[in-house]
Amino acid sequence: MVGKKRGSPGADEEKNPFDVEIGPEIMDKLNAVKADISRVELALERHAQKKLVPAYEKRRTVVKTVPKFWPVALLNNPTIGMTVQHADDQKALAYLEDIWVIRDDAEPRTFIIEFHFSENPYFKDSVLKKVYKYIPPPSAKDDVADENGITQSMIDFEWERDVEPQATKIQWKDDSKNLTKLHPLVLEDGDVSDLGSFFNFFETAKDEADIGIIIANEIYPEAIDWFTGVAGAGELDSDEDDEDEDDDEADEIDLEKPQPKKQKKA
Repeated sequence: MVGKKRGSPGADEEKNPFDVEIGPEIMDKLNAVKADISRVELALERHAQKKLVPAYEKRRTVVKTVPKFWPVALLNNPTIGMTVQHADDQKALAYLEDIWVIRDDAEPRTFIIEFHFSENPYFKDSVLKKVYKYIPPPSAKDDVADENGITQSMIDFEWERDVEPQATKIQWKDDSKNLTKLHPLVLEDGDVSDLGSFFNFFETAKDEADIGIIIANEIYPEAIDWFTGVAGAGELDSDEDDEDEDDDEADEIDLEKPQPKKQKKA
């Protein structure tokens, strides 16, 4: 904390001992080291994703023998659970047999999510895909890959700029089963006021609730823990503890004052 010297009214403020002036040469060196670290991290991530594929294939074989594995794993995630708000969505997802994520070789932070369904009364498709297409920036044409295949544009990667989600048209069997028509996505002044059916995730290009990111980066890698309820359990306990603490604080303030009912946290 910066303050004035005692006994010296009007004296200049003391200099903060942690104020450091860094010249452009040192800043360039720091940025170069930061880029080197990013290159190694990206190389490790690419290698890890490739090494994980056989393990995911083994898991895929096993979980196909577990009834409703993927619907349960999805709905145990609080964010996904909130987007599957309609009973029709839940009934349709009951036919979900498998989820498979394919990473882009050029940019493994982008991916395709495949939902595999058994025969159902809702749509003709056996597979619904959500594609997150990598759009290389103009500077990528001049990229030179290092020994690990990492380029400068990979280090400079920005999801909002470099990724373009794609829409997939669902072949609904009839209008009475068209969930995206029955429960459309509603926008007000450009903002989402109602996500509608979960299946808008496929038929709308933009992923309004980051559903795909959550599935690919959180649920898919830890699918067994999401199915058993292990994943996310600490978060729920933390929410309950927070609510208990809030209740205690409210009681200390005024025991006689009526307290409003708490809204369940998302």
